Amino acid sequence: MQKKNATVHLLILDPSQNDAESLVSLLRNSGKATRAHRITSEEDLEETLKAGNWDLLLARDLDQEFSADDALAMIRRMDKDIPFILLTEEESRERTVGMMKAGAQDTVAFEHTDLIVLKVNRELAALDERRRRRVLESHLREAEQRCQLLLESSKDAIAYINDGMHIYANQSYMEFLGYDDIDDLICVPVLDTLTPESQEKYKEFMKSFAEKGEDGMTMNCTARRSDDHELNVTMSVSAATYDGEACTQIVLQPEHSDAELEEKLRQISSQDLLTGLYNRQYLMDALAEAIATAGKKNETGALAYIALDNFMSMKGQVGISGADLLLGDLANLLKEQAGEELTLARLSDDAFSLLCQPCDEGTMVEHAERIRKAVEDHLFDINDRTVQLTVSIGVASITENSPKAEELMARAHTASAEVRKLEGHAEGNGVVVYNPADFETLDQSNSVEAIQKALEDNRFRLLFQPIINLRGEGEEHYEAFVRMLDKDDEEVSPYDFLPPTGPSDTAIKIDRWVILQTIKQLSSHRSRGHDTRLFLNVTAETLQDKTFTPWLSVALKAARLPGDSLIFQIREGDANNFMKQAKEFTKAVHELHCKVSIAQFGCALNPFNTLKHIDTDYVKIDGSFTEEIQKSEEAKEQVKEMVKSLQSSGKLTIIPLVENAGVLATLWQAGVNYIQGYYLQAPVPEMNYDFGDN
Repeated sequence: MQKKNATVHLLILDPSQNDAESLVSLLRNSGKATRAHRITSEEDLEETLKAGNWDLLLARDLDQEFSADDALAMIRRMDKDIPFILLTEEESRERTVGMMKAGAQDTVAFEHTDLIVLKVNRELAALDERRRRRVLESHLREAEQRCQLLLESSKDAIAYINDGMHIYANQSYMEFLGYDDIDDLICVPVLDTLTPESQEKYKEFMKSFAEKGEDGMTMNCTARRSDDHELNVTMSVSAATYDGEACTQIVLQPEHSDAELEEKLRQISSQDLLTGLYNRQYLMDALAEAIATAGKKNETGALAYIALDNFMSMKGQVGISGADLLLGDLANLLKEQAGEELTLARLSDDAFSLLCQPCDEGTMVEHAERIRKAVEDHLFDINDRTVQLTVSIGVASITENSPKAEELMARAHTASAEVRKLEGHAEGNGVVVYNPADFETLDQSNSVEAIQKALEDNRFRLLFQPIINLRGEGEEHYEAFVRMLDKDDEEVSPYDFLPPTGPSDTAIKIDRWVILQTIKQLSSHRSRGHDTRLFLNVTAETLQDKTFTPWLSVALKAARLPGDSLIFQIREGDANNFMKQAKEFTKAVHELHCKVSIAQFGCALNPFNTLKHIDTDYVKIDGSFTEEIQKSEEAKEQVKEMVKSLQSSGKLTIIPLVENAGVLATLWQAGVNYIQGYYLQAPVPEMNYDFGDN
């Protein structure tokens, strides 16, 4: 809650000085120390927002030169976390809906003073919670970074184990046991890193540790490296948590380590080797820190994404070595222009980035414009050949309301791509500022028309995510996802924008488009020797569509595709709401030799009841369980029991949303058949996962 004695910094947009005063009095009389500023113009609001921190904006819905809508648009453009309440002259549902969609927190009649006080209190309390959360997130991030840094920089060989399997190891530990890649060590049992004589000793030792629970217990044993060399080591164990999951920390005492080499490695880990600038990882860490600082201290900053225009054609002209020389020269030019106050990094072959804090959007635009002009005017001499370059620069503000680092970088990248859409800038060479309000997604008022138009204009895209057999049986499975390109070429899921009440034929059209396109791609993919199967999601509307299976039969024959290469996935909620139709749908697709999967399983009050009526081949357990098994033993046991029950009734189990290696040991122990998630691969446009690695 807002502290009792905290002063409320209030902005008021009201043409009447007297009415504005009455609002201040209202809040003061309700027990709030209030400092207010009455906005007189657009310039006044912009300067005021830049100059200080504000807690609330109350705007009268009256005819005035600078309107309430304009003020709200400016808060959105500057990405400020300032609650906005519109004070209306008369109740209007349409006006309330319109303003709240535009980003306002609420509307209230100006005469309802008691309601104004209640809504102001609510918004101030919510703002206080958001600010507190930002500070706590920042503290948590700093603590986690310090902890991770200590682990990574430790000369001691440290690993975390769960159920006898490695789930994390620092660099010293991997080097000590002869592993190059953490992925090679994840899920390797600790027993496999010990000699046979030490294995029994280790089992007794861990049993003793489990009983006594004394941190720091040690034993002497012999470790076997990946190259079969043996080393005498002292192993000490302690209770720990990793990724929020209880586990055991083991420390092996190495005989020696090269401190000088470690120091050099640390130095170059933040550097781009070609240009000597900071690398992407360093910049992303610095950006995350800048966002945390903005949230904690309300200190604004700005990020610029510098994209090289037509880099690929230029690379074709000067060759790879020439392009490297050019990038080196460009880096030096950027360094000169950036000076000491800006953090400059190379993100990729054709992109650089600038970070500045404290700094406002306008100052960064000035820096960006200076850099753009310097690059345009510079003649690069590459192997006695003169090369000219231009850059497209996108600028994004860093404020207390900013999203995470990756999304903020995406904002700056989006703005740089917008340069080419400006009149006279088809080749780039310009600066654009990202305005959050310009990149609104679809709303329900235009969604059906937008989806229909996107279907007609071929603005739908397919993505594929691998589903891996945890038992390593080399099968090739993917799940297909559909994305629609909106008016700004941003990818969105069309299903998210279907109105909740229909019309149902739009969902059926999307489903059929996806199935038709995936059948074509799958047919082509299988013709190259891949025995691939695809999971395809179907909506409740398709379950009820009696013409679907005859249509599918024709489509499969036309593509010369066997039915068992497709697995139709039904959401548990849809299966329960339309049990009869889902049962008939399952029977009909089985007759075409296709398989069926139930997704989001386990959320219903009695999930196993669904399986009594629907003859499904696969069951995908809901993603919320993946998160929970990393936090509690109870959830682990629940999932193990669920998997056991499903498998005893002949169902193959899939666990989605596997985001890190820490959960793999648990899933292996639980006997899960398949896993899916970003840890393996994000959804991508090609079916290009190397299943041979598993």
